[in-house]
Amino acid sequence: MTITAREVRWGTAGKMIVDGVTLDAVPGRMLGLIGPNGSGKSSLLRLICRLRRVAGGVIRLDGADMAGMARQVIARRIALVEQQATTEAEITVLDVVRLGRTPHRGALSPWTERDGEAVEAALRHVGMAGRRDQSWHTLSGGERQRVHIARALAQTPSELLLDEPTNHLDVQHQLEILALVRRLPVTSIVALHDLNLAAMFCDEIAVLREGRVVSAGPPDAVLTAAMIREVFGVKACVERSPHHGRLHVQFLVD
Repeated sequence: MTITAREVRWGTAGKMIVDGVTLDAVPGRMLGLIGPNGSGKSSLLRLICRLRRVAGGVIRLDGADMAGMARQVIARRIALVEQQATTEAEITVLDVVRLGRTPHRGALSPWTERDGEAVEAALRHVGMAGRRDQSWHTLSGGERQRVHIARALAQTPSELLLDEPTNHLDVQHQLEILALVRRLPVTSIVALHDLNLAAMFCDEIAVLREGRVVSAGPPDAVLTAAMIREVFGVKACVERSPHHGRLHVQFLVD
C-alpha cells in the first residue's frame, strides 16, 4: 500500500468531522470516496496530504508516519487537485502548470531542464500542450480542470488526490477528466458525488457518512440498493449495464 490511514480522527469547533477512518490506497489504482455533503471527504483528502494535522490515528506513506515528514517531502510525492479555483491575475496555461514545480525548487533556484521536461510532460498528459500560451480566463471549465491536473502532474507525484474534479462540468467533460485520471501512472484517491461515475471509473470505493467509513471494497460489493437507501436516504435500483458491463444506479422516485 502507498497511502494507509488507521483510525484517523479530526474535528473543529467541537465537532468530529473525520471519525476513526481506516482505508488503504492500492498502488496504481483509483480509490473513490463517496458520501453525502458533510461526510468528511474533502477533510480526509486534506489530512492525507497534511494540509491539516490529524487529531488521532495515523496516516502512513509507504509505511512511514507522515506526521514526521516535512511538507516539502510530502508535496514531492502527493499532489492535490482541489475544487476549481479562480484568479483575477492575467496568467497563461504555462504559468499555472509551472507552479507545480514549486516543491522541487528552492526560493532562489534557477529553472532547470528537468523542471521544463516535467511541465512539458504534464501538458502532454492532459492534452493542453497546444494551449500553453492561452490566457487562463479564456478556458472552459473542462479545460481549466485539465490545467489543474497538469499543475499537479508537474509535481511528478506518485499519488494524486482529487476533490470533486467533475464538479460543475458537463457530462462530456466529466467523462473525459475521469478517463484521463484513470490512465495516469499514479495511485489516485478521488472524492465524487456521482455514484455512476464512481462505478464506472473507480477500482475501489469507500463510503463515508458522518466522518466514518461505513462500507469499502470494489464497486460491485459497495454499491447496493440497501447502502444507497441507508447512507443517501433514497431508493435506487442497481443493475449491470448491458452496454459496458459496469454497475448502473437508477434512482427511484415515489
